[in-house]
Amino acid sequence: MNRTAAELRAEAEAALTGVPALMLSAERLAAAATPGAHGKRRAGTGEDFWQYRPAAPGDTARSIDWRRSARSDAQFVRDREAEVAQSAVIWVSGAAGMDYSGAATRPRKADRANLLALALALALLGSGERVALAGQPPRTGRLQAERMGQALVARTRLDVDEDMPPAEALRPGQRVILFDDFLGDPAPALAYLQRAAGFGVQGAMLQVLDPDEQGFPYSGAVLFRSGSGLLRHDTRDAAGLREAYLARLAERREMLSRAALQAGWHFGTHDTAVPPAQALMWLWSVLEG
Repeated sequence: MNRTAAELRAEAEAALTGVPALMLSAERLAAAATPGAHGKRRAGTGEDFWQYRPAAPGDTARSIDWRRSARSDAQFVRDREAEVAQSAVIWVSGAAGMDYSGAATRPRKADRANLLALALALALLGSGERVALAGQPPRTGRLQAERMGQALVARTRLDVDEDMPPAEALRPGQRVILFDDFLGDPAPALAYLQRAAGFGVQGAMLQVLDPDEQGFPYSGAVLFRSGSGLLRHDTRDAAGLREAYLARLAERREMLSRAALQAGWHFGTHDTAVPPAQALMWLWSVLEG
């Protein structure tokens, strides 16, 4: 059934009401990071000193470091490290399971992922990088952060249990950051990593989980359903499944961590009951490193 223009406008206005709050929270969170310019380890027009080198034909008198040259019989040029804008692509899963929260006092996984994604974008934009959500053109500046916030809030949930950005959109030189619970079929994620490695694309994967998904605190009769409702498991002894579940979760993390390492990526985990600053600092550190 087609929506009317009025219905579409009402949905858009309702979605946009969450943008200011998300932007404010993301700005506060991004302040926990200390972004700096990304050096490319070659001579350029940056601010950071890289090396002294002997003056060569073509170097101007202005480029000579006369203080360093005075200590020897040769003339030296003070090279600075190039600072060039990089391109970062951020993706947040829209799979149905990301709507889950085990308690009213905790955020949905999707809300926490959106917050971390936008805070990371603000930090990267602040260091001069070009940033975008997957499927959008990377840009710089404050306006780009607002575009990303609007896109994150306005997204509609998918009625599927697995989601992954199209690997065909990967481009050499990009850095990609993926936010997901990675609880569905791992094959799409593994295939994405393999293709990214072939392009020389590096990045990070952050598994965002609710504490209940980490500790499995269930007992008695429980009906388990996937986010889409397509998968169900009814049990009368949930506690008896705990050990097997935790073992499977550990195996899944080990597999993804190993695949990420082989692709030159980083794999991390985040619990929605833990302050988001910890995850942001981890993301910033691995991307800087």
